[in-house]
Amino acid sequence: MSKLLPTGTIAPDFTLNVTPDQKLSLSELRGKPVILVFYPADWSPVCGDQLAVLNQVLSEFKKFGAELLAISVDGLWCHIAFAKSRNLHFSLLSDFNPRGEISQKYGAYREKDGTCERAIYVIDKNGVISWNYLSPIAENPGADGILEALEKLPK
Repeated sequence: MSKLLPTGTIAPDFTLNVTPDQKLSLSELRGKPVILVFYPADWSPVCGDQLAVLNQVLSEFKKFGAELLAISVDGLWCHIAFAKSRNLHFSLLSDFNPRGEISQKYGAYREKDGTCERAIYVIDKNGVISWNYLSPIAENPGADGILEALEKLPK
């Protein structure tokens, strides 16, 4: 299992593609909470269920002003097809090239598989990691822990 970055750590900035011609940097979201979800693969059953649950509670996250970003090492076109098929309303970011560079920075890369761990971070409005969770790879962690972490953030 990977070793996640500890709470109280400044979240490493990154820039990844959201679409073929649009990039997103974590620093652009400074001033609002960010939920950063690393997941193994777009078309795996557990990942599909996990992201569907997060999509269902997206309005709850928005009540806290939080942005949800999901990252895997799948390619951008795979993300686009998956998001469309699942009707997802949040950004899927591609950590494809160089493979796993960002997930490695967050301690969420599975070197032996070449995929991401099922890891979640809640980052406060100042860019500090306030909560993290590493779920067993075959388990859907749901959204309860994220919501509890958002409730504990300073206003």
